[in-house]
Amino acid sequence: MKLKDKIALITGGTGGVGRAIAKRYAEEGATVALADLDAAAAERAATEIGNGAYGLGLDVTSAESIEGAVKRVVARRSGIDILVNNAAIFDMAPIVEVTRASFDRVFDVNVKGLFFMLQAVAKAMIARGKGGKIVNIASQAGRRGEALVSVYCASKAAVISLTQSAGLDLIKHGINVNGIAPGVVDTPMWDTVDALFARYEGLPPGEKKRRVGLAVPYGRMGTPDDLAGAAVFLASDDADYVVAQTFNIDGGNWMS
Repeated sequence: MKLKDKIALITGGTGGVGRAIAKRYAEEGATVALADLDAAAAERAATEIGNGAYGLGLDVTSAESIEGAVKRVVARRSGIDILVNNAAIFDMAPIVEVTRASFDRVFDVNVKGLFFMLQAVAKAMIARGKGGKIVNIASQAGRRGEALVSVYCASKAAVISLTQSAGLDLIKHGINVNGIAPGVVDTPMWDTVDALFARYEGLPPGEKKRRVGLAVPYGRMGTPDDLAGAAVFLASDDADYVVAQTFNIDGGNWMS
């Protein structure tokens, strides 16, 4: 087992990607804390995963909530070995229709939430003195702009940049910071994405999802399980010499 006796904290732990990673981590021997805005859903997901997994409430836009969640995980097992920064939201609109409220909400969760979660866990890892692994979930949207998705794309580009900066700064403490940039992944979030594209592009429901799936060189949309292997690798000792990288796990959509 690649993660035997490790303590992992996963934000957005009840979503498709977060839950798939949590399940694989537990199978690889880690004790997993699934953190989510919906604490009850996190507890239910943890119960279904088993293997010692547990859920807790977390609002990544709140400094107090971040501090409280990190303290709870540290107190339970005397530290944190792995953080997966997965919590994120999506919104889209033409440039001239983007509101300040939408902009602030996306950046508060996807960028500020991710950064200050990373900061809090890094402090705990440094205090413990045993290093650790931090995995940030970016997106292929962070590799390029899209006409209707400007704010989300910018937020995920920021995640890639922060992964580089944090990786370079924290490796001296034995903390490896890396990222995963998924392509189009078939999760409940994509139903929201599809509905927004239907609104702005005049498409029937389901059509955008069908088109983007067909456009993937691999031949289909990704699944949450397609990302779990990379997440295990980046959290394991096998990735000790991997620093400040963001891996494209997207079926060939983007090459860099």
